Amino acid sequence: MITPKDRLESIIEVIEELEECSRDCPIVVEGIRDVEALKQLGIVKNVTSLSKGISLFAFCEELSRDWDRVILLTDWDRKGGRIARRLKDAFEANGARAVEDFRARLAALTKKEVKDVESLPTYIRRLRSLTGTR
Repeated sequence: MITPKDRLESIIEVIEELEECSRDCPIVVEGIRDVEALKQLGIVKNVTSLSKGISLFAFCEELSRDWDRVILLTDWDRKGGRIARRLKDAFEANGARAVEDFRARLAALTKKEVKDVESLPTYIRRLRSLTGTR
């Protein structure tokens, strides 16, 4: 069984990898609160949300003009899974590779305690408090 400290270290590792990847690749999230949550975690470059008032396919078409790879970081609830599948199909139809690895890793690490991107900062603070780490 994974300890809270190990879980925290693994989540921080994923967040650091995401931050590094965001320099060369956009991260697609569902909404503005998700963008804000990633900012709180230090991920400020190339984060974009779906809530732009255009169709999902048009959104993917637009991003695919500038990027050949995108990171999908939709929530890991049922709705987020459906959105991720639709995004993946739309990006691939436009010639861009959709990376879902980070989403899957965060879902596995947060288990049933967190289902969305916007809850990550609070969850990390709770784990830090629980483990007495910074």
